[in-house]
Amino acid sequence: MTDLRIRAAAPEDLDAVLAFWKTAAEGTSISDDRAGVERLLARDPESLLLAERDGELVGTVIAGFDGWRCHLYRLAVDAGHRRLGIGSALLAAAEERFVRLGGRRGDAMVLARNETAHHAWRAAGYAPEEHWRRWVKPLTA
Repeated sequence: MTDLRIRAAAPEDLDAVLAFWKTAAEGTSISDDRAGVERLLARDPESLLLAERDGELVGTVIAGFDGWRCHLYRLAVDAGHRRLGIGSALLAAAEERFVRLGGRRGDAMVLARNETAHHAWRAAGYAPEEHWRRWVKPLTA
């Protein structure tokens, strides 16, 4: 896909990214607000990767590395641009970033009910670890 550009998000992209997630991402997160994404970019400016075609935002992935583990979040592709290799290109860019930073294994947060995503993640070489469970505790009221 030669007309696809993948780049790190900049602060001026945040409103477009938040609007994009409302239509292209599955579900919402407690951090899906401007302040949350601003904190992400302040801590790790290259973690939010954007895919653009002809200047239009068509995909995102957060490739967060905390120095210990490589975490993938918000892999989302616009419905009209799916099955064109955009998700694969975003994952390749994320994995290249992880390797460059010294990461050894990537993990992804994938909703249990999102069967379409399960197929995509498996096709990319990822597999569920059924013996693990995510434990969460809200830190704000």
